[in-house]
Amino acid sequence: MKIKAEIKKLFPDGGKVKAAASLTLDGVFVVRNVRLVKGSKGLFVSMPSHKNAAGEFKDICFPINSTTRAQIQSEVLAAYEQALQEQENSPDNEGGEQETA
Repeated sequence: MKIKAEIKKLFPDGGKVKAAASLTLDGVFVVRNVRLVKGSKGLFVSMPSHKNAAGEFKDICFPINSTTRAQIQSEVLAAYEQALQEQENSPDNEGGEQETA
């Protein structure tokens, strides 16, 4: 499966959420509101979720095997690194919350 990650927004100042992304799967299916989160063991991908009646958050969509999860993680992290580099090289880099392309 071909997975393309695109960072939609960076959250560089504080907070656990570092970026919001979209995934395109095989050029035919898009998953929005994927988040890159800083946890106790480093950065990880959090899939879109909703709060159920019990107050628990449940993923709406998710990979069902470790190979696909690793591929998604790798693509989102690579897109995040690229977005950070582009932000650093931007002439109007003022810091704070920033939307990307």
